[in-house]
Amino acid sequence: MKKSMRHKHNRAGHEVKHHAAHITHASHAGKHLHFAHRDVIGKRVQTWIPQFDHLIQGGFVKDSTNLLVGGSGSGKSIFATQFLVEAMNRGEKGLYVTFEEKKKQFYENMLSLGWDLADYEKKGLFTFLEYTPIKVKTMLEEGGGSIESIIVNKKVSRMVIDSITSFALLFSDELSQREAALALFSMIRDWDCTSLLTLEEDPLDKNKSTSNALEFEVDSIITIYYVREARERQRYLEILKMRGTNHSNKVYPFSIGKKGLVIRNSPVSRVFG
Repeated sequence: MKKSMRHKHNRAGHEVKHHAAHITHASHAGKHLHFAHRDVIGKRVQTWIPQFDHLIQGGFVKDSTNLLVGGSGSGKSIFATQFLVEAMNRGEKGLYVTFEEKKKQFYENMLSLGWDLADYEKKGLFTFLEYTPIKVKTMLEEGGGSIESIIVNKKVSRMVIDSITSFALLFSDELSQREAALALFSMIRDWDCTSLLTLEEDPLDKNKSTSNALEFEVDSIITIYYVREARERQRYLEILKMRGTNHSNKVYPFSIGKKGLVIRNSPVSRVFG
C-alpha cells in the first residue's frame, strides 16, 4: 500500500478490548497511549482555510485523526468539505464518507459555495461514499473494506467522515464507544491519510457523552460554538487540543460566506461552557 494492512486490522480488532480497558483507568499521561511510537510533530498538512492554519502551527499533523465537534447548523460539513476542496484545487485526492447525506442534495448544497464536486469527481480527485454505520462496524471486525480500497487504489491523501455520531450510537456505553474508536482510528492511521471526522453534539451540553468517549483517541479536537446572541446566532471556533502542536488557546469568531468559511483575525474574550 501503500501495502495492505489487513492483517494489522484483524490484530487490532483482537487487541482493542485490552487497550480500551487500559484507557478507562488511564492517568493524564495515558492520553498519549497510542502515540508513543509516533513523531507527532511531523509534517504539516495545510487546510488552506483562511486564518485557520496559523492557529495550529501551519496545519494538521500529517496522517493525524482530527475531530470537529458542533451542533446542528454550526458549519461542520462546510469546514470538512473545504478541507478537501482546497487540497483538490492543488491536485490532492479526497474521500468524503457519509452516513447521512444523499449525494445529489449534498452536491447541490456545496455548489452554492462555488464547489463543483461533480467536476472534481470527473477529474478523479473526489470520491463520495455513502456508507452505513453497521458497515463500519463490520469493517472493524473483518478489516479493510470499500474505504481502504478507495484510499489505496486512488491514492487518497485526505478523508472526511461526516458524521461519526451515527457510528458511535451503535454502542451502548462509553467504554464500548472507546473500544470502537480505538479500532477505527488505528485502522485509519494505517491508511496513511489525514482524516477529519465530524461529530454532531452541542459542545455546551453538560450531558454530552460521545465526545468524552472519543477525546482520548483523536489527535485533535476542534469545537464550533453556534450560540444565540441578541436576535441572531453567531459562530465561534476553539481548538481544545492538538497533539504535538503549540496551538492557539483563544476563541475566534468565524463566518460562512460565498466561498466558504473564514475565521476572523481577532479572538474574543467570551468564555463558553
